[in-house]
Amino acid sequence: MNKILWFLWASMLSGFSIYAQPATPLGFASKGYDSHIELSWTKSTDPTVTAYRIYRSDANQNDFQLIKSLGYLNDAYIDFVGDQNAHYDYKISAVNQSQQESPLSDLQNASTQPFSDDELLDMVQAYTFRYFWDFAHPVSGMARERNTTSTVTSGGSGFGVMAILVGIERGFITREEGLQRLLKMTNFLLNADRFHGVFPHWMNGATGAVIPFSQYDDGGDLVETAFLLEGLLTAREYFDGSVSEEVDLRQKITQIWEEVDWNWYRKQTQKVLFWHWSPNYGWQLNHEIRGFNEAHIVYILAASSPTHPIPANVYHQGWVTNNYTTNASYYGYPLEVGGFRGGPLFFSHYSYLGFDPRGIRDDYTNYFIRNTRHSLINRAYCIENPKNYEGYSEQSWGLTASDDPFGYLAHEPTGNRDNGTITPTAALSSFPYTPEASMPALKYFYRELGDKIWGKYGFTDAFNVHENWYATSYLAIDQGPIIGMIENYRTGLLWQYFMKNPEIQTGLDKLGFVPDSTVSIFNIKPLDVDVVLFPNPVADHLQLNIQLDTSLSLSGKMTNGSGKTIQQIFTNRDFVPGTHHLEIDLTGIPTGSYFLTIYSKDQMKTTHFLID
Repeated sequence: MNKILWFLWASMLSGFSIYAQPATPLGFASKGYDSHIELSWTKSTDPTVTAYRIYRSDANQNDFQLIKSLGYLNDAYIDFVGDQNAHYDYKISAVNQSQQESPLSDLQNASTQPFSDDELLDMVQAYTFRYFWDFAHPVSGMARERNTTSTVTSGGSGFGVMAILVGIERGFITREEGLQRLLKMTNFLLNADRFHGVFPHWMNGATGAVIPFSQYDDGGDLVETAFLLEGLLTAREYFDGSVSEEVDLRQKITQIWEEVDWNWYRKQTQKVLFWHWSPNYGWQLNHEIRGFNEAHIVYILAASSPTHPIPANVYHQGWVTNNYTTNASYYGYPLEVGGFRGGPLFFSHYSYLGFDPRGIRDDYTNYFIRNTRHSLINRAYCIENPKNYEGYSEQSWGLTASDDPFGYLAHEPTGNRDNGTITPTAALSSFPYTPEASMPALKYFYRELGDKIWGKYGFTDAFNVHENWYATSYLAIDQGPIIGMIENYRTGLLWQYFMKNPEIQTGLDKLGFVPDSTVSIFNIKPLDVDVVLFPNPVADHLQLNIQLDTSLSLSGKMTNGSGKTIQQIFTNRDFVPGTHHLEIDLTGIPTGSYFLTIYSKDQMKTTHFLID
């Protein structure tokens, strides 16, 4: 018998392995959070290692049990314990192709503890930042479309640029590290495919070559380019130092910005901008950019361009359509601009990561107020839950574009676009508008569903309790608004630096934006009174208790799900501190879902009830 074959045969019979026992993983560390513990280690360079094994014991019990086996590509594990007072010890080992296990590592211990609101926000921002820093394309530094591809996205990279600025301010990275990454990105962009200065939606992250988004979409995408510029212009003002590399970065961003030919994308003379142009198919898609949707920033940038500006009438006749303004009201919230119930919530996020809508308005609305009401309408619909999906509540809300059990959809509060899917970015990116509603949503998503939707880059894309479906995916255009809009809520960082661009103020003046003093605390905080309705559901007489700490003049009305006033209960009634009892006669009102709104001059509180 051949000696080598004999040796292998004898080795199998004796259980002897031709591989050496793997070494214990290095760099094993642990860190406790509010409801989870994260373990990390250095990936083995041993080519025979195929897995890692995680062992856990109650603290100081030395009773280690295997809790997870992970593939060799992993270097971290999240143990979502779901307990704010947990204490555990951990060890790790490596396993090779022959199932030989390394010696266990030294013990690492970690504990969970209740986090404050600020600590939770820090945690969400830090984890979400990883998507744009750790998972960025290694060659270009651009943001990948989603966590299952190497295709990079221009719009998502604009959000990623802003995430890097947040990362610097929050101490996740240094200013120098952020600067070097942005230089890598801008060098890539200056050599990537552009079409009259406009980038494609998707690009090869290594070469910059266009990757067709669809059959005829193999050229410039004006909306995605606007999202990219929103981030780059914010960075141009942020990196305001005199060192040569910061000067170089500003010059590169200015070149990219000034080479966009906005007028080409209105076919030179038309009074509307077009979404796409292809060198192979021309204007085949012929997709006009008309409001209201996520593309508001396109017209603001086009009007602000120092080299290829559009006339103001392109905004007022192109972006603004015949049905742009409306007198509609939903769930008691007026909506001056936008479609039925406002549409998916990303309409209120993408264009406003940089553009600060506070304290100004155009001829049509104050967009901060509009976006606040849009968010409240979206939440009120989820509370009403007319299709009776599991998983909707005052804390679990938010309909916007995302993955879902059936594919991908722009979810919104309408019958045919609500399939039971809640998307965390919807509520979390509304933090500047609805902090008192967004924080409970964050806590619910994390503390109640974290074992299903919390991962290495923060919250996964979406979930559908009704279908028992929980995404494992991450998308750049959903992660970016989370970290950016939370920062705008906390410090206004991105708003501050985007609005510092002198061209932007010139463009806003051209479009007719003026200061507006109607922004009030109502748009940020609800009316601070206790309102109790009972019984709920109710038959014909509803009891209303109002508890006040101070004297207030209040009005009250009852509306249906479309915002129509069914009954004005009282108007400008003076209430003194204390508890007030009222009875509302509902005789003759059809069964269904209704809302009671108590409001003052500049604040309101809405409560849902059912007539059964």
